[in-house]
Amino acid sequence: MAAPIETFPAAFRRRCRESADHVALREKRLGIWREHTWADYYDRARAVGLGLVALGLGRGDRVAIHSEDRPEWLFTEIGAICVGATSLGIYPTSPPTEVEYLLAHSGARYLVAEDQEQVDKALSVADRCPRLERIVYVDPKGLRGYRDGRLLAFAEVERLGRETAQREPERFERLIDERALTDVPMLVYTSGTTGAPKGAMLSGANLAHAVVIAGIHFPATTDDRVLSYLPLCHVAEKLFSMHIPIATGASANFAESVETVTQNLREVKPTIFLGVPRIWEKIAAGVAIRARDTDPLKRLFFRIWLALGKRLADVWIRSGGRYPFPWNLLYLAGWLLFYGQLQEKLGLSRCTSPVSGAAPIAPDVLRFFHSIGIHIREAWGMTENAGLGIITPPDDFVIGSVGTPTTDSAVRIAEDGEILFKSPCVFAGYYEDPEATSATIDAEGWLHTGDVGSIDERRHVRITDRKKDLLITAGGKNVAPSEIENRLKASPYIREVCVVGDRRPYLVALIGVERDTVADWATRKRIAFTTYRDLTAKPEVVELVADEVRRVNRDLSLPEQVKKFRLLPKELDHETGELTATQKVKRRSLAAAFRELIDDMYAARA
Repeated sequence: MAAPIETFPAAFRRRCRESADHVALREKRLGIWREHTWADYYDRARAVGLGLVALGLGRGDRVAIHSEDRPEWLFTEIGAICVGATSLGIYPTSPPTEVEYLLAHSGARYLVAEDQEQVDKALSVADRCPRLERIVYVDPKGLRGYRDGRLLAFAEVERLGRETAQREPERFERLIDERALTDVPMLVYTSGTTGAPKGAMLSGANLAHAVVIAGIHFPATTDDRVLSYLPLCHVAEKLFSMHIPIATGASANFAESVETVTQNLREVKPTIFLGVPRIWEKIAAGVAIRARDTDPLKRLFFRIWLALGKRLADVWIRSGGRYPFPWNLLYLAGWLLFYGQLQEKLGLSRCTSPVSGAAPIAPDVLRFFHSIGIHIREAWGMTENAGLGIITPPDDFVIGSVGTPTTDSAVRIAEDGEILFKSPCVFAGYYEDPEATSATIDAEGWLHTGDVGSIDERRHVRITDRKKDLLITAGGKNVAPSEIENRLKASPYIREVCVVGDRRPYLVALIGVERDTVADWATRKRIAFTTYRDLTAKPEVVELVADEVRRVNRDLSLPEQVKKFRLLPKELDHETGELTATQKVKRRSLAAAFRELIDDMYAARA
């Protein structure tokens, strides 16, 4: 692809002009969905950007944002980028130690914090972040008695920006015109699964190409809607909440929280939806529970149409994303009687681009959704390539593949099986870490992804596992733990799995149950319980999960089978360091936290 004709800020300005009266953002406040047009979006971003300039912001200064997803995040991030700053995000669940590391490492001068909770974290570490000058708070509730001179209200920043715009009407436009493809407008910190987070520098050229490529792979109009719920720190959410809307005019609709995604899906009815595997698994488990709890006749009806749906899905995939005659008539009948009603209840009846990404998803989960007419496109991307790497084309599905390389991208497989990637979206390097940069991007410009996989003659890429996660058993067998974990997580009763066994005589697993599904099962079986810990201690629940492990083991070779498992006594979360903010298991942290359970499984023969 030739160099894009406009920078990211210029693309934002153009979209705001072309779609001025159309809805750009929606958020739910006090039970009501409130709208912002593209004209509003531009006005607010200009106010924040110029307000920061009035406070002394200079070109290249870092502006950190510590908040849940909300329009003010985008007003701040895009406004700061437009006036020449570099943005970075901090996960709302980050503990103070992580907040301190990100602020100090990036050298952020300004922090926009959502509320009292995030302000308190910042103030507790601010004295160890010498470059931090201002803490701007969005929600003033609870902050009236705070006297720290670094604190400033978000509304006051906007007021300063509007005054600047009145005095110098062309100032914001001029600053946008000064932006260059060589700028570094965005720092995106990695999730830190194996160590301290690294700051990936996304250049002006990276972001400009990302907007163009996003528009190619997600063609949409101002009538389309994206449901946003992943933290905006994450590169995937930036792609879906910022790049796709700027490229196409689609609106970004903010879910109230991760917990309310299934409800918000029904309210928003998005046409474009990125679901991490955890979300798709939860939706599938919910359908399974409702089907199981209904009367026998409806259960039979469900099973019949699901079985027919599997046949229809096979035909749809073989036929390049369509139902040929007479299968189209059968699907129409199924849609009228079953699939359409189910899709409507799930909030996915209008979804033309359902996507799964950010982590591997079990093939059985994909097959279930294909069988009800929701054709999920797998995708793969990294912080280091702006989230745009590989995606399943809408007319070329292969179950088990994450798709084909995006426009102007190339993939090749190294001798050791590692996937190497090259595209205009490959990042400019890690901030203040040349050693890690040179280990990640080689002299020829190939990004060493750390994933192991293969590519076929149709350019479909299969990912086996993370290179560093591959296990070698004591018997010398190479095992990809994520494949086993995904098979287990396809069960409606299992939420998290961590397979252990490197240099060990056999594989074992730490398993976290799906609280809602298992609680429903226990209630129907009249098994009394109180807490999550109590639930997982019940012998009946242990045997329920054991049945799932035995089911998966039947399809695995002997060295790949899980010989023992233990149920985790607590739900994992980010704040205690067991999960990343995007719900990926931190293997090392988990193994350290539950070392006694692992040692116990290896204390006796399997």
